[in-house]
Amino acid sequence: MGPCLRRGDGFFRGYLLLRRPCAGRGPSALAIISRLCQNAPMGGWVYIMTNGPHGTLYIGVTADLATRIYQHRTGEGSEFCRKHKLTRLVYVEPYGQIVDAIVREKAMKKWKRAWKLKLICQANPHWNDLFEHIQDVS
Repeated sequence: MGPCLRRGDGFFRGYLLLRRPCAGRGPSALAIISRLCQNAPMGGWVYIMTNGPHGTLYIGVTADLATRIYQHRTGEGSEFCRKHKLTRLVYVEPYGQIVDAIVREKAMKKWKRAWKLKLICQANPHWNDLFEHIQDVS
């Protein structure tokens, strides 16, 4: 069972929450990736990398998702990802314009951690690594 945040589980003050699957709302991250990679190239992507469920999170933006994630996984991406060994892609959002993706990334970086975890859990309740799926459909 994948980890998930739900209000009221465990200690809600944002410290310890039970790990349990969440009810999926809307299309999964994998469905979004599959559908959009088959269409015309997107303007930009917002993505979240981690080292494991409820681990360290990194939010980034890129115009070429597969290449950027590959860079992170091989240690050629950001210094932060290399330092914290963030190699698991757990969330993506496509945007038609790179400017829109940048605005969203900046907003998400200001979010509380609990909000970010909830977003990941809704799209990817088992915290699967989505990188292999990007490679399959690109």
